[in-house]
Amino acid sequence: MDDTTRTKIEAAAFRRLRQHLMQDRPDVQNIDLMNMAGFCRNCLSRWYQEAAAEQGIAMTKDEAREVYYGMPYDQWKAQAQTEATPEQQAAFDEAFAQNVGTGDKS
Repeated sequence: MDDTTRTKIEAAAFRRLRQHLMQDRPDVQNIDLMNMAGFCRNCLSRWYQEAAAEQGIAMTKDEAREVYYGMPYDQWKAQAQTEATPEQQAAFDEAFAQNVGTGDKS
């Protein structure tokens, strides 16, 4: 497989994952994704931002989130995110430390 075809296939798979998380299963909370899989929608938007930077495209965290979520992040949170339980938050703190490290958890 040539690099162009591989890149097209990878991009299509990413778009399908985004569709699954944003349209097919918006009920699955980011905190549950992080706790179970070690990544969430915010991670995907951060990876998008990092990939843009590798191509010389400056993008803020908020800009990357708006691209990924298809709307400002605060708007998505208001319509889709529920309050975390203390148990979810404790598991998240552990998962975040293991998978992302220290830093901004928002």
